[in-house]
Amino acid sequence: MALRLVERGVRVVQIYFGNGQPWDNHEDIEIHRKLAEQADRPIAALLKDLKSRGLFNETLVICGSEFGRTPVVETGRGSRIQNGRDHDPFGFTVWLAGGGVKGGMTYGATDDFGFKTAENLVHVHDLHATILHLLGLDHEKLTYRYSGRDFRLTDVSGRVIKEILV
Repeated sequence: MALRLVERGVRVVQIYFGNGQPWDNHEDIEIHRKLAEQADRPIAALLKDLKSRGLFNETLVICGSEFGRTPVVETGRGSRIQNGRDHDPFGFTVWLAGGGVKGGMTYGATDDFGFKTAENLVHVHDLHATILHLLGLDHEKLTYRYSGRDFRLTDVSGRVIKEILV
């Protein structure tokens, strides 16, 4: 369905995947393996189909979530140990494909334990600035006035991550 929408000129398509299973699962990290296996083939098929129709280079595909996961187990209520992981805002993955992004590269890394960024920190404002740039918008000019002050999605910071662009 996403491919058909793109073929017909729809500018933004959001795909939500979960099939009733919560990605935000704190009890058992293994559910993520099952969900990733279910999502892998459809995502690969979408990318392949976009390429075969000549739409890949003009279509930005973003795959992300709200947070990463810590590398240690999470304690539940009553100090019950479970196989879950808590949210980790200091080390998580978002991948981009097509639409002006270099393929086959990794930008950034966490420390040896996966707790926090150790190389090429990307703030959410940098990610937003880069996405807006790829959509042809200057994040520094995209402002709105509220309560007597100009605001923008990237606040007063944010830089386009030129190292990942074609």
